[in-house]
Amino acid sequence: MVHLIERRSYLGGRASSYLHPGVNEVLDNCQHALFGCCTNLIAFYERIGVGNKIHWTSGMTMIEPGGRRSALGPSLLPAPLHGLPKLLSAHAFTLADKLSLARAFSALIRPIDANSTEPLSAWLERHGQSAGAMNRFWRLVIASALNADLDQIAVPYAAKVVRELFMNSAEAGAMGMSTVPLSELYAGAEAFLSERGAELHLNSSVESAEWDAATSKWTVETRTGPLVTDYLILALPFEATAKLIPGLPPAEGAEKLLTQISNHQHWPICSVHLWFDRQITDLDHAVLLDREIHWMYNKSQLQPWRKTQGSYVELVISASRTFAALDRKQAIEQSVAELAEFFPAVKQAKIEKAALIKEVRATFGVPPGIDANRPSANQSPWPNSFLAGDWTATGWPSTMESAARSGHLAAEALCAKAETPHSFLAPDLKPRGLMRFIR
Repeated sequence: MVHLIERRSYLGGRASSYLHPGVNEVLDNCQHALFGCCTNLIAFYERIGVGNKIHWTSGMTMIEPGGRRSALGPSLLPAPLHGLPKLLSAHAFTLADKLSLARAFSALIRPIDANSTEPLSAWLERHGQSAGAMNRFWRLVIASALNADLDQIAVPYAAKVVRELFMNSAEAGAMGMSTVPLSELYAGAEAFLSERGAELHLNSSVESAEWDAATSKWTVETRTGPLVTDYLILALPFEATAKLIPGLPPAEGAEKLLTQISNHQHWPICSVHLWFDRQITDLDHAVLLDREIHWMYNKSQLQPWRKTQGSYVELVISASRTFAALDRKQAIEQSVAELAEFFPAVKQAKIEKAALIKEVRATFGVPPGIDANRPSANQSPWPNSFLAGDWTATGWPSTMESAARSGHLAAEALCAKAETPHSFLAPDLKPRGLMRFIR
């Protein structure tokens, strides 16, 4: 029997939602998005029966202060040229910006050395990126996607984002957003597990675990009582793994794992939720340029079940420790003032309620050399145990896709140990068009 131990009363981890007492609304802890290239996350959603609760779009609207818009998205040209027509016509970028982006994309069209220790900031300087390209693409789109400053991003991870979202295929770059609160989305996993005989232990946590070499079994002490099991998968954030290690048996390699964990750091993501008495935009979502607020999600349209009389929008601020340091009043006032620069209707609208959410441990950083500190699923120091979590060696940055992949990799490692090998990892999307011939 599978036992799932979860310290909260619901599943989803950092991708969750809750009833916010200040506004009496169910809010996601932060807007989470997926892309067509997230094959394992998509397969997971399909498996638990919630694939139809994702809203997909292939377009992206960039808005400058003052309201001028630029639409990015695919054309009928073969990859990697499919996004070129709209990029060339985008008002947000000057000719110099477009030429510098073309230079960078040309350099990234082939895979980057995975062992590169060069920070993205140095790589961009070396490839002559213009100020507009830096501020409106690299700092906004790429640094935001990886949730870190440019000098704290390893080039291979930036290259992966560029190739997957903008070069491999139009399908890979399509963006998906949940049409229901995240906890409702992941509730499908609870039903899936229960129907197959698994036992869920919610509002619980692992306090310690003992290994019995004579019986080859683990006794796991939880907040709600002991459990005996053959195998143990530690699917925890890196800091929670570090806290648990003293409660596990002494093992060669435990100190190394602690050292690896100590080299990880968190980056915050903030979100500002605003309810207006009227519609302020017809867009589902938008990229906001040259200001502290980065992304706008029109939850009234993305989640029509809310039946909001006016409009409800969520603003996301990535990779900004400065914004995360603001208090609630400052953060909301700044966000509303900046939002009005993009959508003039904000100036006439009345704010009915507002909320600020700070996810201070939103993602782990991906600086140069981080892969040396990402252990694989079967590199657990303890017998019959395996590691999972988005921070483990999945080849992906801190994303829901990385979390899904880590679970699949841990399941494969467990099955191999049990001598019942099975493949769970979903294959990557194959490059399309001309990208099929580029290696």
